[in-house]
Amino acid sequence: MSRLGKMPSWQRSFVIISMLACSMSGSLYLLGHEFQVQRSALGKHHILALHGVFAMIATLALGSVLPFHLKAGLKSKKKWLSGFSQLSLLLALLTTGALLYYGPAEIRDAVISTHWILGLLFFTIFLIHSILRLEIRGIKKGMYLAPPLDKS
Repeated sequence: MSRLGKMPSWQRSFVIISMLACSMSGSLYLLGHEFQVQRSALGKHHILALHGVFAMIATLALGSVLPFHLKAGLKSKKKWLSGFSQLSLLLALLTTGALLYYGPAEIRDAVISTHWILGLLFFTIFLIHSILRLEIRGIKKGMYLAPPLDKS
């Protein structure tokens, strides 16, 4: 690998797709169950079960990159804020997810709220972390995310 911490394309795709699938399925369930948007379709148990499966796959993806990506990120001293924020949020999401499944009923409502707020925050930071990577890469190559405006 020529670049510090660069993942092989299959692994990068695995991480991005699994994190997006987990975030999107969780967001869909949140819309249906908590916010009553298309509740008959989105608030169903199968969406929640799908979110759980995607969460397991995302955890596997995270485990596949942690040993070298974290070490490379520390050495490069780039994007520490978004990287450590994601790592902290994922730890909190794993904990609240486990509490939703195994925790006492008395704290369930508070844990639900905490989990979805942390999930939305993670999703936002994950997108920023990914977009920053693309933006930095594009600037280095002389490309831009949006085409220049036509001045005529």
